[in-house]
Amino acid sequence: MSRYSNMPPAGRAVALRYDGGSSAPIVVASGMGYLAEKIVEVAADNGVPVYEDNSLATMLSQLQLGEQIPDSLYQAIVQIYVYFLNFDPNDPDKARREREEAKAALEAAQAEAEAEAAAPEAAPEPAAAAPKIPQ
Repeated sequence: MSRYSNMPPAGRAVALRYDGGSSAPIVVASGMGYLAEKIVEVAADNGVPVYEDNSLATMLSQLQLGEQIPDSLYQAIVQIYVYFLNFDPNDPDKARREREEAKAALEAAQAEAEAEAAAPEAAPEPAAAAPKIPQ
């Protein structure tokens, strides 16, 4: 069992490296089960934030080690970059909490909008007739 008990067990993990410049990030490590857990541990031990996205990890794990990220995954990688920009090493769960809070707020707003749409609208009050002025 991992000594990082506050982290969920990693089913699949992929590590990326980006050196800047014109090339895309490349896959430097990939694994499932125990190996995935070790990838997450090494990242945590070295102060590298961990971004959890099972669907993205599944897609990235299909790439070969040393292979560049395809254009089709750039948007997902941008989301990770934004996550890293907000990462606070003194509060590693901050970005995750903010993401969960934003998701909950969005779901609440959507539910409220659906409830308003489903509620019968109040009939507008009839306008008072303006008196006719003789000409």
